[in-house]
Amino acid sequence: MTVPGLRLKALPGRFAICRLDPGAVPFWEAGAFYSVTQTADELSVVCAEADVPEGVRHSPGWRILGVSGRLDLALVGVLSALTAPLASAGISVFALSTFDTDYLLVQEPNLDRAVEALRSAGHLVE
Repeated sequence: MTVPGLRLKALPGRFAICRLDPGAVPFWEAGAFYSVTQTADELSVVCAEADVPEGVRHSPGWRILGVSGRLDLALVGVLSALTAPLASAGISVFALSTFDTDYLLVQEPNLDRAVEALRSAGHLVE
């Protein structure tokens, strides 16, 4: 199954990508959108920038573009269809996926260019 033009929506607010040591437990309240990923080497947390406690290593100033609706897990090339036009435009991304859909984080100064690149590639961005 191939990927048609996708509909994306910009989530409100600014987000941060945080890095903690492996095995750490995020100790702060998170807003409506957050993601926690544990590996043997690190614990990463994506959350609202305003929710990051002092002293936590993080990269601030990210905006999120989320694919609207549920994606069939059999779809092939979803992230490629989204990241290829951004790579061509020289825009770095941090990608997250859930069971239902995918999210792209782009630095806030690149948001307008990212939206334009995605639209030029046939995607609808609200």
